[in-house]
Amino acid sequence: MLFYFYTPYKSLFMRWNLKPNPDPQKAKQLAEALKVDVFIAQLLVQRGITTFEQARQFFRPSLDDLHNPFLMKDMDKAVARIEKAIENKENILVFGDYDVDGTTAVSLVSSYLKTLHPNIATYIPDRYEEGYGISFMGIDFAEDNDFSLIIALDCGIKSIDHIDYAKAKNIDFIICDHHRPGECLPNAVAILDPKRNDCHYPYDELCGCGIGFKLIQALGVKRHQTIEDFIPYLDLVATAIAADIVPMTGENRILAHFGLQVINSQPRPGIKALIHQIKKKTLDITDVVFVIAPRINAAGRIKHGQHAVTLLTEFDFEQAKLFAAEIEKYNADRKDLDKKITKEALQQIEDSQEQEHFTTVVFQQDWHKGVIGIVASRLIETYYRPTVVFTKSGEKYAASARSVKGFDVYNALEDCAEHLEQFGGHMYAAGMTLTSENYFKFKNAFEKVVRETIHPDMLTPEIAIDAEINFSDITPRLIRILKQFEPFGPENMTPVFLSKKVHDTGYAKKIGSDQTHLKLQLKQSLTENLSAIGFGLSHKIDLTTHQKRFDVLYCIDENEWNDAIAIQLRLKDIR
Repeated sequence: MLFYFYTPYKSLFMRWNLKPNPDPQKAKQLAEALKVDVFIAQLLVQRGITTFEQARQFFRPSLDDLHNPFLMKDMDKAVARIEKAIENKENILVFGDYDVDGTTAVSLVSSYLKTLHPNIATYIPDRYEEGYGISFMGIDFAEDNDFSLIIALDCGIKSIDHIDYAKAKNIDFIICDHHRPGECLPNAVAILDPKRNDCHYPYDELCGCGIGFKLIQALGVKRHQTIEDFIPYLDLVATAIAADIVPMTGENRILAHFGLQVINSQPRPGIKALIHQIKKKTLDITDVVFVIAPRINAAGRIKHGQHAVTLLTEFDFEQAKLFAAEIEKYNADRKDLDKKITKEALQQIEDSQEQEHFTTVVFQQDWHKGVIGIVASRLIETYYRPTVVFTKSGEKYAASARSVKGFDVYNALEDCAEHLEQFGGHMYAAGMTLTSENYFKFKNAFEKVVRETIHPDMLTPEIAIDAEINFSDITPRLIRILKQFEPFGPENMTPVFLSKKVHDTGYAKKIGSDQTHLKLQLKQSLTENLSAIGFGLSHKIDLTTHQKRFDVLYCIDENEWNDAIAIQLRLKDIR
């Protein structure tokens, strides 16, 4: 069932999409097996959980349910080559991308290898001089410093020319990637990527750091190490899973669950230093996404990704605090640039009269390359369509692309490949470079491809609603069970509920430094008042005054303040 209504949310129409009730027989059987309300069983069936065993794995994640790493294609080759390098005292270079997934993966693999072998170094490419992925400059660095083996993390699956270049210099590559391969694979010693067509690993949604974790897990087998020995590394894996927005299912859910436990109990000094200023006692996956990840990312965006690796591999807490303070400054600079460039990009769109296009493609040569991905996401908040933001990088134009729900921007870029020098990424995020003379050719081709392939509904943001409930259904038992649905993420999103004909009890007010948020005390029928907050919803305050009845979409939160915990509704929308 769809509800369409207009909201000043960045001048867009929104769709309220109430998910259809799942198969009632399946929900009834699952409710009986689990001894829970049918309502809870319906939420589980919506997530593809229909059996007792699936529910057990969902509610009780276990490290025993992680797959054998040697099920991954080429894992045996990767392990054999690393063992040979250790035996022969070769120099090993751990190479990774400059984002959160890449820097955490490099930190994880390098810190483990250093427990086995002293000749380990790390390399993060410079975002501005080298760009994304494996670089010729990095390979030259390896040659100049006598590295005979490079382990590439979160990149490399399409670096055919780079791997051939390295091979000519007698440098071997092991590629650990999670992006989609091209038609041909690089000539590496081993390629660990569950998205390979010939790889039958049971789970293909690991992030780059997750692939790195499977590699060190495999290296531990010969040393009789168990999964317990690798738990201390899971704070890095959980951070990467959260930041890279991979599905919160299967192995990702297990790794994130136990990784959050490490973050909240014994995080490595670098992560402990990043969260030192947070006053929450217990961090959840949202805190990782919005507090830890942006700071790690800021190093590569503003200065250099190696700063993040230095922080994450530091074992002295006092030193880590100094590194974290430095990264905090980078993050502040990132915020300022983000705000400035977004404003300029919005003005460019308005001036160009292109608001009616199916895409947003903008360019300015002095925009900071490190924040154009964030800016692309900001533009989608205003003009909800596939978006590409370009800046000048050397003699080329470099861009970050972001997409709207349901539309595969990577496929669209493949259809425009004749105009691109190189590109890579996945369904919702990608990067690319092109020559200046191809900019308008690409812009027109991208508009044409999207116009011809996107479903019109995808151009209207949607809020998916799990169920309609009454406030009286919000009980301590419900909240306890919903907490066990965590950690949340793609394919296991925080449940969104619809409640109708509620009213504010006279406390409605705008809050926040810029007065953009809305604070309410809601009541429905004879229920007790429930505190509610709507981030970015202050423009809807008139709907809530004078005892007017309205409908709300919300998630159920627990608000922690001054050591007290209370139920709070986090409003998604009002009508």
